[in-house]
Amino acid sequence: MLYHLLYPLHTSFSGFNVFRYITLRSIGGAVTAFLILLVFGPMFIRAIKRRQIGQVVRDDGPETHLKKQGVPTMGGLLILCSITISTLLWARLDNPLVWLMLFVTLFFGMIGAYDDYQKVSKKTTAGLSARGKLILQILGAMTVGIFILVHPGYDGQLSLPFLKNVQPDLGWFYIVFAVIVIVGSSNAVNLTDGLDGLAVGPTVVSAAVYLVFCYLAGHVVLAEYLQIPYVKGSGELAVFCGAIFGGCLGFLWFNAYPAQIFMGDTGSLALGGALGAIAIIIKQEFLLAIVGGIFVMEALSVIMQVGYFKMTNGKRIFLMAPFHHHFEKKGWHEPKVVVRFWIVSIILGLFAIATLKLR
Repeated sequence: MLYHLLYPLHTSFSGFNVFRYITLRSIGGAVTAFLILLVFGPMFIRAIKRRQIGQVVRDDGPETHLKKQGVPTMGGLLILCSITISTLLWARLDNPLVWLMLFVTLFFGMIGAYDDYQKVSKKTTAGLSARGKLILQILGAMTVGIFILVHPGYDGQLSLPFLKNVQPDLGWFYIVFAVIVIVGSSNAVNLTDGLDGLAVGPTVVSAAVYLVFCYLAGHVVLAEYLQIPYVKGSGELAVFCGAIFGGCLGFLWFNAYPAQIFMGDTGSLALGGALGAIAIIIKQEFLLAIVGGIFVMEALSVIMQVGYFKMTNGKRIFLMAPFHHHFEKKGWHEPKVVVRFWIVSIILGLFAIATLKLR
């Protein structure tokens, strides 16, 4: 919005020319989202408390989590508001990719919000059924996959890190692949959201890394030089990534141990879906497995635990899944688990950026 309002004035005053730069608007989006969380966070928390919208804790979880019962939840609504407002303010609104990302993020957020509402209203950990949630997620993810194949300039080719000349074309099967990536990413972030600040920290790192890749993918010269797929218009998604970065950083202010509020499925499903959609749009699908390694590890730990439990009639690989609970059971304090997972996430983020020169 600011681009459309202020940039045309550069003919009268050259200072307004700065609004054409994606870098400035990405920073503006990040700062705006951060300030929205910082200013409205306390008011939102008080409002949630008045309405008694509190976390419902599983009885079979770690005993230390019982004290989290009743902590305000559905903080993802505030994250989504900050991302949406910041994106609308700083991004170019004539770019269809921006609207596609807002749609996907808000759609997945609505799925999570309904799930959270069911849990809070019924005072149970069982919200929307797993089948119902999955069907809705698949429908939202299919939107991105179909858009990719019908939009001019897109195709079903994959971009593989480390392999510059290997780009298999999936054709129409790319829609299925997109669904797997986006739904998988959404649920992986959701599984990671089990400790104070655990999910939002790696999300900040992932958003920062994809901000860089969105900018590069949207710059024809830099994309060709770095031998990554050029995606016309994807540079504007750097602004969207900046909004995610700032919004999650602001949320961490209140979500850090001991958490004053949880994002709930409203936030985790939306943020995971957004990261997956960005990866699909800029053709950096497999990079998500690197930068989002923490999310992948958490999801795999659940799959491995459940599969092994069924095959061995009750035996377990981990003391408890998802993986972060395993370390809690081993005696690690919650803040130590979270900070060490953040450290791993930062290292993975740096390695993901390094792949730009490893092709």
